[in-house]
Amino acid sequence: DTPRAVAGRDGKLQNEVDELKDLVKNLAGQIAQLAEKEVSVSKQDNQLKVTSVGPERRFNAPALHGDYILSTLVDRGINIETSRTIAGFLRESYTEQELGNHDRIRAMIVATIQDLLHVAPPIFQDRTTQHRIALVGPTGVGKTTTLAKIAASYLGSHSSSIALITIDTYRIAAVEQLKVYGEIMHLPVEVVISPEQLEAALTTHQNKELILIDTAGRSPRDSFCIEELSSFLRPEFGIDKHLVLSATTREQELLDTIERFKGLGITHTIFTKIDECANLGILLNVQIQNANPLSYITNGQRVPEDILEVTPKTAAEMIMSLQEGSMHE
Repeated sequence: DTPRAVAGRDGKLQNEVDELKDLVKNLAGQIAQLAEKEVSVSKQDNQLKVTSVGPERRFNAPALHGDYILSTLVDRGINIETSRTIAGFLRESYTEQELGNHDRIRAMIVATIQDLLHVAPPIFQDRTTQHRIALVGPTGVGKTTTLAKIAASYLGSHSSSIALITIDTYRIAAVEQLKVYGEIMHLPVEVVISPEQLEAALTTHQNKELILIDTAGRSPRDSFCIEELSSFLRPEFGIDKHLVLSATTREQELLDTIERFKGLGITHTIFTKIDECANLGILLNVQIQNANPLSYITNGQRVPEDILEVTPKTAAEMIMSLQEGSMHE
């Protein structure tokens, strides 16, 4: 039997998962209270020491060694609150015999993580209506390259009915970069400098299946720039806004960025640069506290190869490093 089948026999798995989600969210709200404090977490007779310094945490490795589930989760970069909750959930849901096999434990962890992740369904499964997607986010996260990957992927899998638009007028190099991508893929590229020009470009390409919109990087701390971007991405334009985040960024900075950009009406999250991370637990840490589903993950500079339209299962397996060696296939 699979871990899900074993857990499903008692008819309580879904309730337990729902309770787990609620508990994780409640614990997430207590993270700030741990700053500048030393807390001790008991696991039976063992003590796990956690010293919190701002958003970073230092773990007492010897104490973790005695608890395979907890140490496995923490080793993957999953924060201590979520790790403890998942470990407790598994102990309550499975017998000691079932938890005696390390490979089986990892499969159970993957099944639990995929229930906690917010992942969007395939973006282009409905091709009866036009899709309008804008990539927004801080500077340096790879928005333009990611946009080119999405365009090239759609071009290879669906059709060439695509238009590229950029309102990235602050960085001329990025505009030129998008034009080069457009030339290579034989796609039209529009440069707009006002909301009215954007509206006109959308009208011009109203018969295209996909419109991709590149934007200038905005500092999350610059509220004026974000408000300016909001004037372009008006609700009546029907544009999905994907917030692009680098997986190499510290967790608290990512959460701050999500908070500051939410005024744009963000609909999805994209994580880039996962190939530069030693572990990917940060994906779970952020998605637990982020209502916007994950749409794409990028794992390199190659266009279009290094982009993945994830499922809950593939994302969970990446977090647990079960797809190592296959990330560039």
